[in-house]
Amino acid sequence: MSNKGFSLVEVLVGTALLVIVMIAFYGSYSSLFQIANASKFRTLAVQLADEQFEIIRNMPYINVGLTTGIPLGVLPQTQTLSRGGTEFIVNLTIRNINLSTSTVQASDKLVEIEVNCAGCPNFQPVVLTGQISPANLASAGNGGAMAVQVFDAGGGPVVGATVDLQSVATSSVQNTDVTNNFGVLNIIGVPPGSDMYRIEVGKVGYSTDRTYPIGGAGNPDPVKPDATVLDQLVTNISFSIDRFSSINVSSVNFLCSPRPNFNFSMTGAKQIGTGVPKYSQALETNGSGELTLDSMEWDTYTVTPTDANYEVAGINPISPFSLNPDNSQNLQFVVVPKNPNSLMVTVIDGITGLPLSGAEVRLQNTSGYDATKITGQGYLSQTDWSGGAGQDIFSDITAYFAGNGNIDTATSSGDILMKEIFGEYNTNATGTLESSTFDIGTTSNFYALTWTPSSQPALTGDNSVKFQFASNASSSDPWNFMGPDGTASTYYLIPNTPISVDHNGKRYVRYLTYLTTNTATVTPMVSDVSFSYTSGCIPPGQVIYQGLSSGTYNITVSKTGYTTYTAEVSVVSGWREEKVIISP
Repeated sequence: MSNKGFSLVEVLVGTALLVIVMIAFYGSYSSLFQIANASKFRTLAVQLADEQFEIIRNMPYINVGLTTGIPLGVLPQTQTLSRGGTEFIVNLTIRNINLSTSTVQASDKLVEIEVNCAGCPNFQPVVLTGQISPANLASAGNGGAMAVQVFDAGGGPVVGATVDLQSVATSSVQNTDVTNNFGVLNIIGVPPGSDMYRIEVGKVGYSTDRTYPIGGAGNPDPVKPDATVLDQLVTNISFSIDRFSSINVSSVNFLCSPRPNFNFSMTGAKQIGTGVPKYSQALETNGSGELTLDSMEWDTYTVTPTDANYEVAGINPISPFSLNPDNSQNLQFVVVPKNPNSLMVTVIDGITGLPLSGAEVRLQNTSGYDATKITGQGYLSQTDWSGGAGQDIFSDITAYFAGNGNIDTATSSGDILMKEIFGEYNTNATGTLESSTFDIGTTSNFYALTWTPSSQPALTGDNSVKFQFASNASSSDPWNFMGPDGTASTYYLIPNTPISVDHNGKRYVRYLTYLTTNTATVTPMVSDVSFSYTSGCIPPGQVIYQGLSSGTYNITVSKTGYTTYTAEVSVVSGWREEKVIISP
């Protein structure tokens, strides 16, 4: 006879199997219980909706309406009722239908009963819709009517837009309903009154449009005044709404570095009254030079700089700009430190209306000022090297990376000269100066290298000043200096020579200066070095002139294939913009 028992492992396995079976049984039981409960709640809701509809059908026709709605009646729009120990919320929608196009007729009434249960799990609302009619045929009814039509930005109908109507003086009438498949809502049986009804139209994810009271604070002369309803007549009124958009604002310098907390104002072209824009706000980018504006209505917006420390050198897109519905628009301010009396010139293509890059803008006055800039191009320059060598990344505007010992940046502040030894310049040596690394901030294309003075003393010999240019994708890569043909065997010999296209698409650049002389008593000289470039932070059709004297200037704008523009502009204290339109 065997007395063998169960091992511990067998007991654990058996227990686990029993637990699994019990959990599965409980889950099935729980699901069946939930289904039974859901069926019970829905049955109660259907019975409640049917009960409410029977009550309405047995009421006098004139009483079928909402206590504060249209048509007016004795029924509350929302009520809480208890059935079977469960509370249900009953919402009523009652609407006159069958509007005549000429006069207001007594109409049938559409009744919609929605029953909901907030405390019932997984409950779907029960909706019962029906139509009731008066005992007699249609006849002239009481009050007037409104035909509300809602369009989108393209003139198409907006289906399901919410229309909220409220009497202004007493608030005794409030009617909320939605537009049909044609973007229309007919509201029939409206008590008559002059400038009596405030209407607001909207939809989830859409802008809003509304009426305003005549003589109201801040908008005494509204474009769309509160509506008037006349007895037995139809008042037609339309509204425009569309999907919201967003604007992503950034404030940066020419090198794409953020400039935080830049202040500006933005105003839309749409007006809700005489001289009253629908949108007008004072705004500011954050500590990272960014600002996101959500829930923005489609419109044409004008931006104006208001910052105390920085002024605009370019706006992309140019102002004013259009914002389309259901869109995300980037708005970039390229800003520079304030320098009193600044003029920003924006050049626009007369055919496309777009900013025009590559246009030459020349500004002159009778006092000798004469400066030319090219739209769409940025400029980096250095005018002082007295801070000495040893600077890798360009930050101190007076320093550079290295010299070979044969240059002098201290004797004449702001100039590069050959080094004088015992009162003479070495006619057999070349002086070189390698600049620090200029970080453009993003990949760029480069255009021209220039320097001043443009000519040297004849005794220094031919090509006594020359340059080479180097570029890299990384600031730590080796620097290979090249001339205008993209090789190390050539040099930039004439100011404003185009930079080799081999440098395009790079971010970091350096220049290398060479000085030689044929006469021991004469040195060549470089007073400033600059180069032009384009990048994502260079406005496409704008240039800025800063530090101008107040007065009248002549401006000339030219571009190959376009008519030349000439005019006088006045420069006064502060910043101003001059827009120039040229056509092919």
